[in-house]
Amino acid sequence: MFKANLTMFDFFKSRRAEAPASQIAASVPDGQRVYAIGDIHGRSDLLIALIEAIERHNREEGRLQVTVVMLGDLVDRGPDSMNVLALAREWQKFRDVRILAGNHEEMFLRAFDSPDMLRHFLRHGGRETLMSYGMNKRDYARATIEEVQEMMAKIVPKEDIEFIESFENIVSIGDYIFVHAGIEPGVPLEEQSTAKLRWIREPFLSHAEPFDGVIVHGHTISDDPVDQGNRIGIDTGAYASGRLTALVLEGSGRRYLSAIDDGEGNISISTEQVSH
Repeated sequence: MFKANLTMFDFFKSRRAEAPASQIAASVPDGQRVYAIGDIHGRSDLLIALIEAIERHNREEGRLQVTVVMLGDLVDRGPDSMNVLALAREWQKFRDVRILAGNHEEMFLRAFDSPDMLRHFLRHGGRETLMSYGMNKRDYARATIEEVQEMMAKIVPKEDIEFIESFENIVSIGDYIFVHAGIEPGVPLEEQSTAKLRWIREPFLSHAEPFDGVIVHGHTISDDPVDQGNRIGIDTGAYASGRLTALVLEGSGRRYLSAIDDGEGNISISTEQVSH
């Protein structure tokens, strides 16, 4: 059974309870279905269950043109980042899977060259990522930061680094804009900085006015998906809560699919229809 530090988990939750903005009409093009998946953070068990549910759902609901958007933070904190990356790469071979780079992918890549960033990476779940690649815990505990960096370069395959480097920053489909963290209000989409797209919380979270599309994002944890009208947050804290959430978009309709670990290693799938 996977256990997490709930105090740290609570720290990363949104501290604000905003009143929902007015609902905004939004849709994806006819004949398309989009599945957006929130922050996975090393929970390969939940991702496997959600992939199976999505493929089954797509067969049962009719075979439309399907796009999957992973919203970033595939790695860190949870126990199996290496296999999360492997699953995503394999899924791309037969499904249109587009993957956004989150702040944790950014830290991971920069940690290979910067000891200071490596320290930051390790403090925020990177240790678990390195352990998933087979780094020896005893060697890790005795190593200097420079030695950890050397071991890291040896155990992380080049293909994984190149795979992460291929991740996108923004995906737009119909009236929806998919990003990892959010966008800076008032700045045109084409002028958004990479740092904001991967790291922003405020003033994005409390912004009540419409954006250029409905923003679908992760990064900020909530117990349940948060639909504020102008944005939809679907990071339900998989690494600690045991719930990995996907938003399903078809026409103007929305629903949620969640893979949920009951704490005993039993994973079930929950479906929630959203009324608009």
